[in-house]
Amino acid sequence: MSTVDSIALTDTLRGAGRRFLGVPLRSRTYRHLVYLLVAVPLGIAYFVGLVTGTAIGSGLLLTWVGLPILLATLAGAAVAAGVEARLARRLVGVDATVPAFLREFDAGDGLALPGDGFVDAIRRLVTAPSTWTAVVLLIYKFVFGIVAFVAVVTVGSVSTALLAAPLVYDDPTGFVAGAGTTGQYRIGSWTVGSLPEALAVAIGGIAVLLVGLHLLNALARFHARSTAAILRVGSGS
Repeated sequence: MSTVDSIALTDTLRGAGRRFLGVPLRSRTYRHLVYLLVAVPLGIAYFVGLVTGTAIGSGLLLTWVGLPILLATLAGAAVAAGVEARLARRLVGVDATVPAFLREFDAGDGLALPGDGFVDAIRRLVTAPSTWTAVVLLIYKFVFGIVAFVAVVTVGSVSTALLAAPLVYDDPTGFVAGAGTTGQYRIGSWTVGSLPEALAVAIGGIAVLLVGLHLLNALARFHARSTAAILRVGSGS
C-alpha cells in the first residue's frame, strides 16, 4: 500500500471514528430523538381521531350529520399529514410533499361558507389521491409510534443501567440488573462485585449508548423518508 493510500485510509478511519463517537454531541441527534418521541402521542391522537370520526360518521351516514363528520375526518387527516411533512422537513431534513388539498387551499375560495367554492373544495378533498394516502400515513404513524417508543425506551434504559454500575454495584438497598439476588448487581449470570468490573460494565454502557443513538438516528431517517414516500404517492410531484 502506498503512502498516499495509507494517509487516505487513516483519514477515513479518523473521520468514521469522529462520526461514531461524536453522535451524542450533535444537535441533529436530539432533533431525531424529539422526532421519535413525538411519534408516540401524535400516532395515538391520529389513530383515535381517525377511528372515532370514521365510526361516528359511518354510524350517522343515514342522517345529514354523518357525511359532514366523515368529510371533517378526511380534512383532518390531510391537515395531520401536512404536520407530518413539516416535522420530517424541520427535524430530520427530509423534504416531504404536503397533501394537494392543503397546497391548493385558499381561505378566500369560499371554503368556510356554502357555495360554489365550498363544493369545489369538497370535491378536491375527496378526489385527491393524496387525501387517501394521508389516511394511510396516519395508520402507519400509529404503528411506528409504538416501535419508536419501544426503541427509545430500550436504548435509554439499558444504557442507563449499565452506566450506573459504578454507583450502584455495591448498593446494599438491592439494585438489581437482570435476575439476581437482592443486594447484587447482575447482568445475566454475571455478578458485578468489584469496582473494576463495574467500570467495565460502564464502558460497555457507553458503547451501547453510542450504537443505540446511531440506530435511533437511522430509525428517524427511515421514518421521515417513508413518510415522504407515502405522501409522494398521488401528489403529482
